[in-house]
Amino acid sequence: MKYYLIAGERSGDFHAADLMRALRTEDAAAEFRFWGGDLMRAVGGELVHHYQDLAVMGFLEAATGVLKFRRYLKECEKDLQAYRPDVLILVDYGGFNLRVAKFAKAQGLKVFYYISPKIWAWNEGRVEQVKSRVDKMFVILPFEEEFYKRFDYPVDYAGNPTADAVAEFVPTADFHARNQLDQRPIIAVLPGSRKQEIEEMLHVMLAILPPFMVDYQFVVAGVDNLDRVYYQHFERNGIRLVFDQTFDLLSHATAALVTSGTATLETALFGVPQIVCYRTSNISYAIGKLVIKVPYISLVNLIAGHAVVKELIQNDFTARNLMDELKLLLTDEAYQARIKAGYDEIRTKLGQQQAAQKTAALMVGYLKDELKIRN
Repeated sequence: MKYYLIAGERSGDFHAADLMRALRTEDAAAEFRFWGGDLMRAVGGELVHHYQDLAVMGFLEAATGVLKFRRYLKECEKDLQAYRPDVLILVDYGGFNLRVAKFAKAQGLKVFYYISPKIWAWNEGRVEQVKSRVDKMFVILPFEEEFYKRFDYPVDYAGNPTADAVAEFVPTADFHARNQLDQRPIIAVLPGSRKQEIEEMLHVMLAILPPFMVDYQFVVAGVDNLDRVYYQHFERNGIRLVFDQTFDLLSHATAALVTSGTATLETALFGVPQIVCYRTSNISYAIGKLVIKVPYISLVNLIAGHAVVKELIQNDFTARNLMDELKLLLTDEAYQARIKAGYDEIRTKLGQQQAAQKTAALMVGYLKDELKIRN
């Protein structure tokens, strides 16, 4: 069968690549065409656009990119018409993907959604769009099943792919030597994967370094989808950079400073005490406060249902607050124990269920059932 996938971000590329591999085990004749990244390209198929072309951050930034957004949307619509896949599989990235879903549905295409857009956080009204445009939704957070049930829309939860990936990961034995690190405990710095995020976050994260340098080393998780030259002006005063080794870094870290996103869940699943950080433009933040309906921004706290880790957001994200919180994180054993107990709750809720493989099996099963009905 022919599969057309759209992943608009780095984490979507990661999860979509796993799903594609799993689809191949369920459907040996699988053909892929996609909008995504290097991980999806490595699986095989035709890459239409890299997710870097699509990336925006915040409400204001999204608004200023409207013309580019519309251009890519029209291009995607034409490409779908020409390719005529057996199924369109959308991966997160709701602003773009829900519009593509509307077009695809009108063209009579089968539409699956893997990793629900976060409409439970800021726009419950979009549930009606999902119901009318998406044939099957496959969620990766356990509370999403209950959320959609409230709107009489059954979804499939087959586990969380991040939990599976962390459980299967084997740390590299020579991580320190390979990256020229010494034996001081590591504070991992995860500033995000997009330039807009990194510019907002990394200067503040690294400003707190001096009081900790004697006893700790700060190691920044760089990503290869950005030019390494871009990171050079951050690499100073003993700061180390490692590229595309986030899991290895977390497996060796004592504590972490993490930009809100999937990385907060990854950090929790590695058992690393963390501070969740986030800042965007003032206008984007003001708009966000009006529409966001959940009490937390980190997946850690949302899945647990209570505050497990500290969130420093917008005006609270200052060097002073970050320094004070990090000192507490490193020295207060009772605080560390409370965080790790919260992480245990999250692991229990998520489970380890080979999410990508089970989701692929469900998808192929639904498609085969549809073919039987047609024939």
